[in-house]
Amino acid sequence: MDSLSRHTDYGNVPFDESIALPDPLAQFAQWLKQAEDEDVFEPNAMVASTIDPDGAVSSRTVLLKGLDDTGLEFVTNYTSRKGKALLHNPSISLLFPWYGLKRQVIVYGEAKPTVAEVSDLYWNRRPKGAQLASAASDQSAPIASREELDKQLAALEEKFPGDTVVPRPEHWGGFRVMPHAFEFWQGRSMRFHDRVRYELVDSHWQITRLQP
Repeated sequence: MDSLSRHTDYGNVPFDESIALPDPLAQFAQWLKQAEDEDVFEPNAMVASTIDPDGAVSSRTVLLKGLDDTGLEFVTNYTSRKGKALLHNPSISLLFPWYGLKRQVIVYGEAKPTVAEVSDLYWNRRPKGAQLASAASDQSAPIASREELDKQLAALEEKFPGDTVVPRPEHWGGFRVMPHAFEFWQGRSMRFHDRVRYELVDSHWQITRLQP
């Protein structure tokens, strides 16, 4: 396969301590906005890695749904694999892979369930079809076939026709990630990349350059 031997030059767009904003959440918001402006597909997509109760690491792609100056939020089924993992061990890593921009951001932190009012806000933002799909799926649990899965959805569509409100299931809601470290990665020529790490030390963000 040609892709295994291909060597792409990532250019010479710099990112270092001299231009890094003091607050990593502000820096992240800036990069996210640039990804949106450059029409990156699903710029809020992130790879969330968690630790299962048995110690195994698992990863999957989810969508960032909330961002402010203190943390990041996403939604899921609390009984899914990632939900159970985070309820047992809140440690989480989030990776934003903006390949087209030769950039990535890794966030390290702890995730805790949001309060019910916040979960309700996220649920009410969802299109009805997405609400029905979330309510119909026992996420991560085995099922015999796609046909059986479709039957579960059809049953809910019949139960909540037209403009009937679909209530938020108790097992569905948000997680809020409180970060304690960020790493911003900017691709450079010859694989001599820029890596800038922010780490929360005594309530202050400490910035360090890492070797590529």
